[in-house]
Amino acid sequence: MRRFLNDRQTFRQFYLVGLVLFAILVALVWQQVQSPNTLPLRTAETPAFDAVNEPIQPLPEAIAVADDKFALGETLFNDVRLSKSRQVSCASCHNLQMGGVDRQPHSPGVDGAMTAVNTPTVFNVAYNFRFNWNGKFSSLVEHTDALMQNPRVMGSEWPDVLSTLDTVSDYHQAFTAVYEDGITRTNVIDAIVAYETALITPNSRFDRYLQGDQTALSPTEQEGYGLFKAYGCVSCHQGVNVGGNMFQKFGVVGDYFADRGNVTEADFGRFNVTQDEADRYVFRVPSLRNVAVTPPYFHDGTADTLEQAIEIMVKYQLGRPIPSEHVQQIAQFLQTLTGEHQEETLTAMRR
Repeated sequence: MRRFLNDRQTFRQFYLVGLVLFAILVALVWQQVQSPNTLPLRTAETPAFDAVNEPIQPLPEAIAVADDKFALGETLFNDVRLSKSRQVSCASCHNLQMGGVDRQPHSPGVDGAMTAVNTPTVFNVAYNFRFNWNGKFSSLVEHTDALMQNPRVMGSEWPDVLSTLDTVSDYHQAFTAVYEDGITRTNVIDAIVAYETALITPNSRFDRYLQGDQTALSPTEQEGYGLFKAYGCVSCHQGVNVGGNMFQKFGVVGDYFADRGNVTEADFGRFNVTQDEADRYVFRVPSLRNVAVTPPYFHDGTADTLEQAIEIMVKYQLGRPIPSEHVQQIAQFLQTLTGEHQEETLTAMRR
């Protein structure tokens, strides 16, 4: 009987110790869930690298466009005579020396009218699945046609444009060489689109890294790429264009627009196209290629630096805190996405 009582007492002691250990384990797990900063997000120290299975793929070296059509499109792209005021061209907003943008929150068009949204880069535009921040246009042809007539951009009417081009002998010769029917609305758009399609920026350091050059990125930049994936940024920014291939709501886990204030119609995003309430504040995800040289960021141009943009994205899209060290590492990775145009690396110039 005494042995039975001793065994029962021993069992009770072990049982109490087990409960205490279990309670401690639960408390530690709960603390980690409630305070993610206590254990910063980390990537594998030496991950096995397989470029084929990476969520981002390198750009090709070039997209083939006939030389004569490319040259004609380039001339039209830079010609202010296509605008109603004869003062702005496609290149006015899409300056190739500034990453394919003008580095302003909103761009001045005809007669100084300001665009409702920030101008996205024209580089690598061929890899976007829709055009405009709200995805209104499904092709570059539709998009170019609309911009030519947009009163905030080119403000032109096609009869006037064609009449103007018809008075230029060089255009007669160039159009006749490329198109049997010469100067037409369809052919003007086609030449501009062909030129824009060829504006890709291959051979970024990150592309070289994906192609097997492990020395193309520093250890910190590689860590930044790992964090970019681990935090979930890559769920929207992937593929050959590191974005540009899907829609997403701006403010998945927080009300960005309530916090920013001064909501405009342009902030409604895709809702302006579909009138579907589910599309309010939904936008085409931008490409992050050359992002380091194309500030300011977002459709409203409110973030001036990569670091600000990263912090806003993590807060409103992912809903989690992020250490400043991780912000810097991700920003350094994003700088490796800067590619080349005409065999020269794009540069970050002052606005």
